[in-house]
Amino acid sequence: MGSLQDQISMLTVFALPMAGGAILAYGLYQLWYDLRKPEQKRLQQRLREQTFVQLPKEKSSHASILRKSLGQQKKWADVLLSKYGLVQKIQKSFSQAGVEWSASRFLINTCSMGMLVVLLSMAASVSAIVAVGLGVLVPVGPMMFISHKGKARRKKLNYQLPDVFDLLCQALRAGHSLAAGIQLIGQQLPDPAGIEFRRCFHEQNLGIKLEEALRNMADRVNVLDVSFFVTAVTVQRQTGGDLAEILDKISKVIRDRIKILGQVKALTAEGRMSGWVLSALPILVFFVAKALNPEYVDILLHEPDGQALLGAAVVMQIMGMLMIKKIVNIKI
Repeated sequence: MGSLQDQISMLTVFALPMAGGAILAYGLYQLWYDLRKPEQKRLQQRLREQTFVQLPKEKSSHASILRKSLGQQKKWADVLLSKYGLVQKIQKSFSQAGVEWSASRFLINTCSMGMLVVLLSMAASVSAIVAVGLGVLVPVGPMMFISHKGKARRKKLNYQLPDVFDLLCQALRAGHSLAAGIQLIGQQLPDPAGIEFRRCFHEQNLGIKLEEALRNMADRVNVLDVSFFVTAVTVQRQTGGDLAEILDKISKVIRDRIKILGQVKALTAEGRMSGWVLSALPILVFFVAKALNPEYVDILLHEPDGQALLGAAVVMQIMGMLMIKKIVNIKI
């Protein structure tokens, strides 16, 4: 047993410098690539996002403009990983969060860093379970941050939609076309509404039909009210009607929903605060007991029965947090 541990230790000693050197070289290459021609890099990244998320193969022939432009720009990581559904979902999450990252590069970087963390943890005599857990946190942590940022961006966009529709109604009643109104929104409103409508306008400038560009935007932002807007525009362009009046009604519905949502948040504030207190109290008591009486808490950490009880407590605590969140999260 001791000889096996010695062999693992020797392998770790030789593997760590090699892995560290490889990751350092790759990181320096990524830094050089990010600093080289930032405008061209942003254009390539935008085209790469379109191929991952927005351009189904059965769409019109105009959609091939972006694919042909990207065909000579793809890197080996994108070619190797783009066919997997997980990479496409991660790329869509980046697009919804407004982050100009490449999903393939993100997976390669985080997995490499996770492996390095596992090796360093094992070299520091950390248990295998803890080392693997720390390695898993490397890709999971950024994805949780991206998910939170995406939710915040969708919420901000939802609050911007009444102003978006009011400005578009004014443009239509002034005699502008729908495309000109979309361009005006992209120029006048801040992000995220501004950048999404600018992207929609640029897509139709490249030759994609306006309805298709709007559907791409709805898929990209994943906001229900934007889908209503796209559906209303598609039906109006097929059957006719007063689009400005339709947008006025949609804007009024969204404003009423935002008002009701504020009232619901005010009424459920006590429940949400109770959830935070009940979630933080056991953790606080644990650390206070650890500081005041370490022998009392060490039974939970080192004894098998104590570890089982501690694991059960953590599971029940998570279940309680999810139940409280489900109760106070009322959808409007």
